[in-house]
Amino acid sequence: MAKTEKDLEQIKTWRDPIMDQAIKAYQQVTATDEFKELERLRLRARANEASALRHATEKERVKWQGVVADKEATIADKEATIADQKAAIADQKAAIADQKAAIADQKATIARL
Repeated sequence: MAKTEKDLEQIKTWRDPIMDQAIKAYQQVTATDEFKELERLRLRARANEASALRHATEKERVKWQGVVADKEATIADKEATIADQKAAIADQKAAIADQKAAIADQKATIARL
């Protein structure tokens, strides 16, 4: 099967009447304005499809970047909340330690009496 003009020229050297007839028929069809217009439209459709695919891919990428950014912000907020809670727990532990020390002092005072 010929894929290029060079391939067609090589086939012509075979001097096969059926192949010559097929090549002439092909050349007549491809020379028509209708064929040229169909080929132009096919190439344009292919370019439009590629452009649409690139646009859709870019749009999807931007969408997912937004989703990721939102999730990262949510994670940062939760991490800040956890850090605040850990600080509050540390403060409560310190307060408990102070109360235990005060109780120990009171017990020592009572024991001395």
